[in-house]
Amino acid sequence: MRITKFGHACVRLERKGRAIVIDPGVMTPEPGALAGVEAVLVTHEHFDHFDPERLRGCDSAIYTCAGVARHLSRLGERVNVVRDGDSFSVAGFEVSAAGDKHHFSHPDVPPVDNVGFLIDGEVFHPGDALTEVDVPTLLLPGQAPWLTVPEMIGYVRRMAPRRAYAIHDGLINEWGLRVLDDVLAMEAERAGTDIRRLRPGESVEL
Repeated sequence: MRITKFGHACVRLERKGRAIVIDPGVMTPEPGALAGVEAVLVTHEHFDHFDPERLRGCDSAIYTCAGVARHLSRLGERVNVVRDGDSFSVAGFEVSAAGDKHHFSHPDVPPVDNVGFLIDGEVFHPGDALTEVDVPTLLLPGQAPWLTVPEMIGYVRRMAPRRAYAIHDGLINEWGLRVLDDVLAMEAERAGTDIRRLRPGESVEL
């Protein structure tokens, strides 16, 4: 399996010439992110993960939570609602949904729906949540208004994956990225595992 990181929280997973994409939001500028994909998986409705116009302009199947699906009613059977515990097969991948709500982010705003995606029991994209599953490869939220460094490190330690690749980094400038990279390097040394940030366009093979 090849994982390619695009802008912010978007990743593309490919195997044997087939591909799916997770969370190609407004902060994912790369036009080729959706090229040839059989399915788009969307964790939740926030703009940095979800671009409705982009999804209306493609032909791929869409798998997502009820909160996102309500914005895509015109797409009909292309949209598939999944909930915590659901499983489905697409593009040669076995996918399980985990979690149901966005991490707490504002005292006056109830958390929106958020569903994470576990791909082939190998890779987990949690969206904007700290959902815990048993998985070798974690796509780790690297920075967010709802996330502190202690929370991020605590999540990695509870999950104890064999490798963790930070995404969700589009809101921070060059200095913030340096700080994030340093924090991840410290944790990688402590844990003796591969923990680092994926740059836009960077791929890893599992």
